[in-house]
Amino acid sequence: MDELFAPWRIDWVERDDDADGCPFCVLPDRDADRDSRIVARSEHAFCLLNNAPYNPGHAMVIPYRHTGVYGELTEAELLDLSRLTQRTLRAIETGLGPDGANTGMNLGDSAGGSIDDHLHRHVVPRWNGDTNFMPVIDETQVIVEAIEDTYDHLHAAFADQEGTRIDDPDDAVRIV
Repeated sequence: MDELFAPWRIDWVERDDDADGCPFCVLPDRDADRDSRIVARSEHAFCLLNNAPYNPGHAMVIPYRHTGVYGELTEAELLDLSRLTQRTLRAIETGLGPDGANTGMNLGDSAGGSIDDHLHRHVVPRWNGDTNFMPVIDETQVIVEAIEDTYDHLHAAFADQEGTRIDDPDDAVRIV
């Protein structure tokens, strides 16, 4: 096979790249959570779908405050980041039904993070047999679901959790 079809990626390719600064700081300030792929917000953090996912449902839990140093997070930020990670895992389990998940942070440039100056925790759903020969021999990943469909699954799963509200159905879930 010479071609892989990923029509949802055109939005990323044609995005307005004039935004100054860190994307993790810019995205939450926009009034378009669905377009920005923000599926949930809490007091100190938000959950964002990854534009280059390893698997469907690959999300990132990100503190609002811009810092690349884990030790700089306040106790309130640490607790909120962990609680939102827990809710993200619950939403992924409910909305997508994976067999497991990977979570983790790439801290610092040498750790492999493409955005190393703003902390973010990856949450990656995993299914038995979800990795085949493609990433091993061709450095290619196969994504089996459009990111818009994944957004809808996770948005509904977050909305079903106790302690949430939605101001507008097209907005991110607010965790209260």
